Amino acid sequence: MKKTGIALGLLLAVFTVNAQQKEGKVTYERVSKMTARININGVENEMPQTRKENFELNFTPTQTLWKAGENPDDDIQQNAGDGGGGFRMHMVIAGGNDVLYTNLETGKKTERREFMDKTFIVDDSIKALKWKMTGETQVILGHPCMKATATNISQRTSMTLNDGKMERKEVSDTSSITAWFATDIPVSAGPAEYQGQLPGLILQMDVANGRQTYMATAISEKADVASIKEPAGKKHYTPAEFKKEVNKMMEEMQQNMGGGNRQIRIN
Repeated sequence: MKKTGIALGLLLAVFTVNAQQKEGKVTYERVSKMTARININGVENEMPQTRKENFELNFTPTQTLWKAGENPDDDIQQNAGDGGGGFRMHMVIAGGNDVLYTNLETGKKTERREFMDKTFIVDDSIKALKWKMTGETQVILGHPCMKATATNISQRTSMTLNDGKMERKEVSDTSSITAWFATDIPVSAGPAEYQGQLPGLILQMDVANGRQTYMATAISEKADVASIKEPAGKKHYTPAEFKKEVNKMMEEMQQNMGGGNRQIRIN
């Protein structure tokens, strides 16, 4: 254990000495795979979806800002059932104005979240995962990268729509994560909520056995520093408070749903 700690310390020292870039802007492509299963009059319809989205990360040695990039197609529409009395589900992908600010020095993060046309400011702290270095390397966008793996245990909400009734339940979710981080950019940043994780900028990531992947498609050496600001709002929520508000709004939406059309807003 002592030798491992010394080796890691030397590795970090090499990163710091040889580093050339400590700020910049990265464009990521996120690919998400999801499957909606809807039961209508005893007939189950399965609607797999693969969605590609672009995101931007501006980073400095002390802070980061993650936000959505340009995504021309924000709607997913699917038809299910027979042609006469079929069921139509219109899913609107929300969150185009969501931003995540992270202070790498204090370990605090502040997120602006949109849900059903309402904006929330959510305060939280970085939750660092336990990473294992594999020793594997590759070059991404001209930057030497090392591979690290981790396991994340969390809770997620499973939603089932059955004959017009939406049921939600909390299920345990254990996902494996693979990340490739740049050894010549010693900033502990990366895509989405994976800030403050590794001793270098994460340029590629695979979450939950491929259900979601992030790939850096472009990187510049100059950050838009002026844009890296903590989201402001009159009221701030904890993650638990935000979740409670979302559940309340989902229940109200379910009560107001009628007829054969359904509209679901997904973050």
